[in-house]
Amino acid sequence: MSAASTEPTRKLNQRMIAVGVLGLIVISGLIGTVIFQRPTDGPANDPALIRDGQAIYATYCAGCHGINLEGQPNWRQPLANGSLPAPPHDETGHTWHHADELLFLITKEGGQAAAPPGYPSGMPAFGTQLSDEELWAVLAYIKSTWPAEIQAIQQEITQQSE
Repeated sequence: MSAASTEPTRKLNQRMIAVGVLGLIVISGLIGTVIFQRPTDGPANDPALIRDGQAIYATYCAGCHGINLEGQPNWRQPLANGSLPAPPHDETGHTWHHADELLFLITKEGGQAAAPPGYPSGMPAFGTQLSDEELWAVLAYIKSTWPAEIQAIQQEITQQSE
């Protein structure tokens, strides 16, 4: 085959590769949107979602983070294994310093998914026990307990991370 006869085939292959790569980019974006789709934007204000989240929190989270979101005693002091006790989820903790997507990731995949290298997080993953909707409900409940000013700051943190 001459170089002239392979040129159209080469260009067609390049176009097909470009279309395939573009398709993967679009699909990845759609998957990211679905994975991190939140049922609420901004301060948690859906009473049914908050009620459901509170019940789920009581069952799955309160044992470590406290029924009143108060966390474990001395939550800033490392344990013998280097991990930290469960922090509070009320306004006295640091939960509100993080964007929704990070909070969702930690809740779904466990603390190790977001922990720095070498840090032994004690936060278990709940993605096999709870649906994404249930995880978002828990986060909506937690956020609903914060003062409006803290909700607004956390919402801004979330928007800046998008």
